[in-house]
Amino acid sequence: MTINYRDFIADVPDFPEKGVIFRDISPLMENGAAYSAATNDIATYAANKGVEMICGPEARGFIVGCPVAYKLGVGFAPARKKGKLPRETISVSYDLEYGQAALYMHKDAVKPGQRVLVVDDLMATGGTIAATIKLVEKLGGIVVGTAFLIELKDLHGRDKIKNYDMFTLMQY
Repeated sequence: MTINYRDFIADVPDFPEKGVIFRDISPLMENGAAYSAATNDIATYAANKGVEMICGPEARGFIVGCPVAYKLGVGFAPARKKGKLPRETISVSYDLEYGQAALYMHKDAVKPGQRVLVVDDLMATGGTIAATIKLVEKLGGIVVGTAFLIELKDLHGRDKIKNYDMFTLMQY
């Protein structure tokens, strides 16, 4: 059975601000068959890339990446906000629409030469994913691809990661 993933995305107009349509993945996560199918589709992509580690940014990257890692029997390395990781970390700062942010990973989260898939729920402007890729590469990991449930094409996030293979289940 083929699942139309768009049937499980709720469009929320004017959130978080007027004029924005928020693509809510909650209905997909709430439906066991849809969530499982999405996980399986990303896991198949990852397996074909020989992935040895999944990495995802806080917090929805965890929602997508952890079940993929579990399905493949590989580890998951979180990219987190400041102050959330207890051991020695590395960091990367990146630009937001109004300011800057930073992501952190444990210094030993990814091994040199390890094949890594960077996963998140949504590709928008690409800043968070580009920062996550930089973290993986600072640790010596090889980013063999990226995967998302949704890509917002009009925001051109793909341009920030154009040198990396990208898999997405839906485009808006």
